[in-house]
Amino acid sequence: MTYRRVELELSQPLPDIVLSAQEDGCGLIARWRGRLVGFRMLALSPGTTLTAARLQAIADEAFAPAVVAAQLAMVLPAPDVAGEAAARPRLSIAICTKDRAARLARLLASLQALAPEPTFAAVEVVVVDNASVDNATRDAVARFPAMHYVFEPKAGLNFARNAAIGEATGDLLAYLDDDVVVDRDWLAGLAEAWRSTPQAGGFTGLVLPYRLDTEAQVLFESRGGFGRGLRRLEYRQVRHGKPLHPVGVGMLGAGCNMAFDRRLLVALGGFDEALDTGAPLPGGGDLDIFYRVLRSGRPMVYVPRYAVYHEHRETIAQLRRQYWSWGLGMMAFLVKCWRSDPALRPLHRGMVGWWFMDQLAALLRAGRRLKGREVRFVLAEMWGGVMGLAGEYDRSRARIQTIRQAHQ
Repeated sequence: MTYRRVELELSQPLPDIVLSAQEDGCGLIARWRGRLVGFRMLALSPGTTLTAARLQAIADEAFAPAVVAAQLAMVLPAPDVAGEAAARPRLSIAICTKDRAARLARLLASLQALAPEPTFAAVEVVVVDNASVDNATRDAVARFPAMHYVFEPKAGLNFARNAAIGEATGDLLAYLDDDVVVDRDWLAGLAEAWRSTPQAGGFTGLVLPYRLDTEAQVLFESRGGFGRGLRRLEYRQVRHGKPLHPVGVGMLGAGCNMAFDRRLLVALGGFDEALDTGAPLPGGGDLDIFYRVLRSGRPMVYVPRYAVYHEHRETIAQLRRQYWSWGLGMMAFLVKCWRSDPALRPLHRGMVGWWFMDQLAALLRAGRRLKGREVRFVLAEMWGGVMGLAGEYDRSRARIQTIRQAHQ
């Protein structure tokens, strides 16, 4: 199963799209005068010709409201919140990476190609090498002289994220995973997010697929992927009609593309190093920091123009493990919250119940449709959740204490 990723400029005449005999559909990325306005997965038969007329009809149905919104955004003046040049924020971009030099170089090249953004007084890139086993990461960074290289010997993503807090000099600190590539408007999108809500504690953005070349990548994106939609959203500590908010923070965005007020991160004590520790517990860190930002009283803002392209898992086995890690990280995060934030314990308990019931409903739906692979994905996520409740956070705390002692 392979989908062709196609980028459409809707202000120009659309082309015919002719699929090869190996392609089962398209992932349509739509723009209006360069601005992202939509994404749509479209299942087709191999060898199909998608005519310009049919493509235009699909675009009219799928993207018309977003095109209108983009047209308005282009003509309305941007809010002038920065004032004097001295008030413009400095931006640090942190990339935490381990043994993936080729993907890191790809990301650094996409950052280097970005147009300057006058909203930011300065922009720096900090690459945190999280205990790579050889010099390939250092050598990749050396090919980009403007980038700053840091070595963090303690293996674990949140160790690296905290090292970035200490090394960064910016007022804003944006985190990118090494398996993404930034969109051409990524920097402008983050600037737009900050201008709209400069008092926000954090920002997240759209995550689209980098490629759809394998069955696992197509299935992941078809099941929702990292998608959070194409509308700007603002989240505060209380949401009317959402009784489990702010515990259900997965809706805020994804950890591969997020930014924060760096001073707030320092005040919060940084990232919890017992979450996102690598293979034993590869998740929960982004949920935890989103939650703590909201609990601090600061809003978080999701802006789709602040977009990246993510390299999804290539194999079914890798994808099944990813779903397992999501369940594991979610429940480890909730166990941590139960202990650290007793005022919201009824919501934490309610979220555990809701989550398992939602997974059970998904399992029943997949079973009724005889979707064996879907059943296995849901079971993997549920099993991860069970393990997360069964002491994984405590086991992780013990592991990281051993790691700290080894590097004293």
